Amino acid sequence: MIDTTVRLQKFIADAGVCSRRAAEVLIAEKSVWVNGTVAVLGQKIDPSADKVTVNGKTVRSIAQPKITFALNKPRGLICSNDDPFNPETIFTLLPRELAKFRFFTAGRLDKDSEGLVIITTDGDLAQRLTHPSNQVVKRYLVVLEMGFPREKIPRLIKGITIEGEKLKVEYANLINPNAGGLATSLDVHMHHGKKREIRQLFLALGYPVKRLKRYQIGAFPLRGIPLRAGQQLSPSQIESLFALPGIAPRPSSLRLNAKPKSPRTSSQRHEA
Repeated sequence: MIDTTVRLQKFIADAGVCSRRAAEVLIAEKSVWVNGTVAVLGQKIDPSADKVTVNGKTVRSIAQPKITFALNKPRGLICSNDDPFNPETIFTLLPRELAKFRFFTAGRLDKDSEGLVIITTDGDLAQRLTHPSNQVVKRYLVVLEMGFPREKIPRLIKGITIEGEKLKVEYANLINPNAGGLATSLDVHMHHGKKREIRQLFLALGYPVKRLKRYQIGAFPLRGIPLRAGQQLSPSQIESLFALPGIAPRPSSLRLNAKPKSPRTSSQRHEA
């Protein structure tokens, strides 16, 4: 007899409600019910027979195609599916015909930041991209309000502790430093990422961040995707997100967008 049961968190993720990890949190918070009973972590359900609700709303099994997009997020948009205070989100950048599918973000950028964001309907992929054990490397251009000295770079890599949380980066380097060894722009890499971690880290050292742009994830670059536009990723491009390329970025990948362009998708293939 074929076993048709699935893990509850997988069912919720496949239905497009959220990622598996987020589903596990909802289950732990007792926000998920199965057949009128509070669900428990590790529980299996039969999608064809069991009724699942999340926060009081019935979850229906929907066969969603696995679609993954790389978006060039402008400043001012949030990485959230639903926020009453911010009606325009990164999901408004998607082509209209994809609005019926449930996408979620695999690695957010805050409202004031810009650059490469991956969104997907694939809950398993989102979990792979965000789980710390996979050490997906994200690269950022950081522009400060004042010059940062070369001798303080070890502080960024060693990190500092704020309210019991360790904030650090894996790599940092000055971009076009002056004769005194100061630069207002830095290239920063990290494979983890707490909320606003880069901004908090630099601010704690006395250097407020003026602009923050994610320009590459793994071996996949933002280069070639216009601001407010997106590109659907092929299987090989998805796998490139998990690659561990060399340290030195190409100078062209560190340019900031000068002018926003109208929303559209790009079908060109991009390579690191």
